[in-house]
Amino acid sequence: MLRASPVGLIRLVHPFPCVLDGAVTAAVALVAGADAGLAIRLGLSMIALQASIGSLNDVLDATHDAGRKPGKPIPSGRVSPDVARGVVVVGAGLGIALAVASGPTLVALAGTILVIGYAYDLVVKGTTWSWLPLAVGIPLLPVYGWLGTMGGLPTAFFLLLPTAVLAGAGLAIANARADEERDATAGLTSIATRLGSEVAWRVHAALLVIAVVVAVASLVVAGVPAAAVGFTLAAGLVVVGGIAVGRSGPAERRERAWELEAAGIGLLAVVWLAGLALDGWLS
Repeated sequence: MLRASPVGLIRLVHPFPCVLDGAVTAAVALVAGADAGLAIRLGLSMIALQASIGSLNDVLDATHDAGRKPGKPIPSGRVSPDVARGVVVVGAGLGIALAVASGPTLVALAGTILVIGYAYDLVVKGTTWSWLPLAVGIPLLPVYGWLGTMGGLPTAFFLLLPTAVLAGAGLAIANARADEERDATAGLTSIATRLGSEVAWRVHAALLVIAVVVAVASLVVAGVPAAAVGFTLAAGLVVVGGIAVGRSGPAERRERAWELEAAGIGLLAVVWLAGLALDGWLS
């Protein structure tokens, strides 16, 4: 039987990371020179791809969640398994279809994003390697927006991409810390359960702080206007605020801290690129 409530569908696709990823992609496209229509198309493409990945995650976890997370869309009955599988297929197809107008390279990148996300869902979730897909996937957000607009990448991405890998790894560890107790109860091994909460917090904090320092320092060295440095520093302070909030407390607090860090890192990438673009470093 096919059934789906609006609330269930929204929860199925994991709205926070979906919308954040789409917003970062669209914002980077605007920085690259896209008009509003192109930026929206690229942002919607990313949202669709991430919705497919998030929905597959819930499909695969449905049996396990039934006894531990009965409020999730499939165990609660708000969304049937068949509808959820349909969202996986439709999201993937729509995401790729929206990339077609930007050329075969972007279509290939859209497929790569799906492969990385599905690898997390199918292979490494619940293992000590669960951080790796996010570490690899986070840098693809600005790449998707810029490549979809310009058809190529400027040399500044040689600094941005490794920095984004560090940030992605840090966010992945923070996300694992939010699920630490649930993973331990379920007998799953994550990077957080392996390292322990305090060590995991220190490692993720170091990775995120390095990303912030590189972004701010590179703008200072490049001699961009002080306002651009200030906006980048402000984004970095959002990240640092999330780090501080998530050091201790219950799982819900750590999850909110991870969301704050993720939003801060997304904003950091956008304002960093905008600062370089305004000063002609990305031309």
